Amino acid sequence: MHEELLRLKAAAGEELAAISRISELEPFRVKYLGRKGEFTLVMRQLGQAPPEDRPRLGQLANEIKQELESAFGEREAQLSAVGGGGAPATFDLTLPGRAVPFGKLHPVTQVMDTVCAIFEGLGFAVAEGPDVEVDFYNFEALNIPPHHPARAMHDTFYISDSLLLRTHTSPMQARIMEKEQPPLRMIAPGKVYRCDSDITHTPMFHQVEGFLVDRRISFADLKGVLSVFISKMFAENTPIRFRPSFFPFTEPSAEVDIACVICSGRGCRVCKHTGWLEILGAGMIDPEVFKKVGYDPEEYSGFAFGLGIERIAMLKYGITDIRLFYENDLRFLSQF
Repeated sequence: MHEELLRLKAAAGEELAAISRISELEPFRVKYLGRKGEFTLVMRQLGQAPPEDRPRLGQLANEIKQELESAFGEREAQLSAVGGGGAPATFDLTLPGRAVPFGKLHPVTQVMDTVCAIFEGLGFAVAEGPDVEVDFYNFEALNIPPHHPARAMHDTFYISDSLLLRTHTSPMQARIMEKEQPPLRMIAPGKVYRCDSDITHTPMFHQVEGFLVDRRISFADLKGVLSVFISKMFAENTPIRFRPSFFPFTEPSAEVDIACVICSGRGCRVCKHTGWLEILGAGMIDPEVFKKVGYDPEEYSGFAFGLGIERIAMLKYGITDIRLFYENDLRFLSQF
């Protein structure tokens, strides 16, 4: 058996030295070092050797196995260094590397960041509030009592009689005025929820509420702030119009339109051939709202406005179906 081990060592060494490709290493390992390899077959004969020779033969077998495994590892490293063949591997360091795809901000997030940045540049602070709101702040503090018909406009998700998913970010107006004294200049971005779903509505969407309270604030101040916002959000000299409207928490109230971004005001299917697109609602804060938070409406006045981020994004990017924002189709999202 001693001679058999030495023969096996010599044969394996010669065969390993002759290997010139990495692909030939695995068959060699299986042949000599595998569970059914030649070295294993020889070791199984160790039990047939005389008892006095077994320690010496076992030690020799272990030494040969370790030498073979070490030689195998060295040969593998040598072939890897030369690319698995006989010639040294070459690398062209001037070739560009593989492009790593970068994630991008969602278009709704991009527009939300832009809207907030514009108003922050006008001196507005940013405040955030809870998505789960109490009925008082969502409705009653904004001059919408339980019997008010405007509640039917909101299609509310109720959790209990007094808890709901907020239908707008306007509750932050009451929350902030309740704790702080004028002058105030705030915006409140966040998610809002309503029972509505079609190509222009989703059950969850994003809104930015803004308000300003101080002495001697007029509708002219509101028009000035919103005119600056629209010129920065869309394009300078974008045509704007204010239409009389109704909101329970503002009086007088208005809806703000801009010239259709698709047809530049000439009239098309998107603007229903009017040349105008609505983008937000606004108005002077109703004195009843001031009374709810302890402000004197004879001393203070202010304005408020609210806009839907998805609506702004659809107009800015010419998107006709709001559901595209939430289908997670990378072909759509990668365009932004």
